[in-house]
Amino acid sequence: MKKIALFIIPGVCICVLAVFLLSNNSKVEVETKTPYVLSMTKSIDVPHKVSFAGEDLDLDRYDLHERYDREINGFTYLHSTTMLLIKKANRYFPIIEPILKANGIPEDFKYLAVIESSLNHRAVSSAGAAGLWQFMPKTAPSYGLEVGSEVDERYSVEKSTEAACKYFKQAYNKYGSWASVALSYNAGQGRISGELDKQQVEDGLDLWLVDETSRYYFRMLAIKQLFESPYKYGFVLTANQLYKPMEFKSVEITESIPDLAAFAKDNGLTYAQLKDFNSWLRDRKLTISPKSQRSYTILIPSQQSLYYKKGDQVKVHDKNWITQD
Repeated sequence: MKKIALFIIPGVCICVLAVFLLSNNSKVEVETKTPYVLSMTKSIDVPHKVSFAGEDLDLDRYDLHERYDREINGFTYLHSTTMLLIKKANRYFPIIEPILKANGIPEDFKYLAVIESSLNHRAVSSAGAAGLWQFMPKTAPSYGLEVGSEVDERYSVEKSTEAACKYFKQAYNKYGSWASVALSYNAGQGRISGELDKQQVEDGLDLWLVDETSRYYFRMLAIKQLFESPYKYGFVLTANQLYKPMEFKSVEITESIPDLAAFAKDNGLTYAQLKDFNSWLRDRKLTISPKSQRSYTILIPSQQSLYYKKGDQVKVHDKNWITQD
């Protein structure tokens, strides 16, 4: 019996030790593979090639690859910000696109407005740039915009878009590259032209520039990619969640308006609503000298446009933005 015990006891001990070790290893393996968070963050794949304004760009070079990677991942995981951009685009792109087309500017330049102002027609930068296209007060008159204490057309969506088209045409005649046009819009033509000469390169994307300008073009590329396939990047929207396009009546003004609040009330609006859709009106009055023969167009939104009513269907500008209701 003692001899049997001498064989059994060590065997049992070995089995127990083996079970313990296997159990412990399994526990370590499980703990190693189990994530610490409840949701996972997946890095977005960078495509081999992208296209903007009809110009193809290979992303195999390390710096181009990594600059694009930074922006596409940034916009993908800035969830609320990016979602609001898509919602607002449903209101502004129908206004912007026809103006770009009429001026012979590639439609992709609508994404420059997204980057410049986040599609906020009332945006003002710390440097004083204003409106959807962020014109500086000294630069704006060169492109046909009136800038004054009562009227500042940088805040007009239509007129500032026309002005931006003039800039794009001028810059393209100079550079022959839409990528360089976009870079110059951020940094200025003087800076881009000077750096092309000093750094002895021909392509603006090869320049060593401040971080804001270096990122600028790639932010446009990334937001275009995301706007073309938002569901692919995790953005789920239905038609009625987009911001509705507004319908307007255009009223030509040839005489001074001493009180814009009274004018708004006479047209079935609040003063706030009048200013929201005509933000180029910068004072409580509009003065027009009889000698100037100037006229202005004030947009009056329809009453139906002012409300989201149950049962109404929001017109969708781009079907790629939505899933089926």
